[in-house]
Amino acid sequence: MSAPCGEDAVNEIEGTDEAQETLVAMIRAAFPHEQVPESAYRRAAETVRCAAEESAWMRVKLSHGLDSLQALAQGRFAALSAEEALPLLLRIQHTTFFGFVRQTVVVSLYEDEEVWEVLGYEGPSFDKGGYLHRGFDDLDWLPEPRIEEYDGEPLQEVVSDLPRGATTRSVRGAAVPAGQSRARAGRTGRGTKGQA
Repeated sequence: MSAPCGEDAVNEIEGTDEAQETLVAMIRAAFPHEQVPESAYRRAAETVRCAAEESAWMRVKLSHGLDSLQALAQGRFAALSAEEALPLLLRIQHTTFFGFVRQTVVVSLYEDEEVWEVLGYEGPSFDKGGYLHRGFDDLDWLPEPRIEEYDGEPLQEVVSDLPRGATTRSVRGAAVPAGQSRARAGRTGRGTKGQA
């Protein structure tokens, strides 16, 4: 990791291997997956560093954020265990620095095909013909569903036929607009000759 071309480092940590190790450790603590290889976390850290270089303000935020993590760890953040690192990340979770790292890593880490393989994601389906005939019901991470046939007493029918006197036609006639009689209700006046 190095400062951008021709520019001075913002502080003593920027551009150092220690900064790179701190960033990788932060990403691993924030996105813990035992099976995800170190190389995927390093690629995510490099993506964060490159994104920060696009803006002087974000470069300063990244550098100061990494420096703050070192201070909170009272030495070397990268040497902390996941259990020790998590409370420190919770303390900074609402900072611009943490938000920037999180929003960058959540995309770069989970777009990494090496991570897909570890997490069991098969990738996009369009180049394999879609999911219609392949993989739409591939639920190998769930237990097999329990299917049992009911072998108890027959169930009683809840609704019986309507009684003979019952009818489904309306008891009341339709509402008649004001000023019309029931005889003229529903007539629009079109197609009737000689009627007013």
